[in-house]
Amino acid sequence: MGGHDAGTQHQFTGFAKYFNAYTITGRRNCVLATYSSILAIALFFKLKPKKQAAIKE
Repeated sequence: MGGHDAGTQHQFTGFAKYFNAYTITGRRNCVLATYSSILAIALFFKLKPKKQAAIKE
């Protein structure tokens, strides 16, 4: 039933070869992609230039 499946019976091609739920490598790639996306979004908002207030004279 449950157990380690090395993916020997699955022949993935294309996108599914690198991002799948059947192999350890595929699961790792999904996690790394998720963490990278979250980090990129956080860095975008942290490094985004701040709006400056209008100068009044």
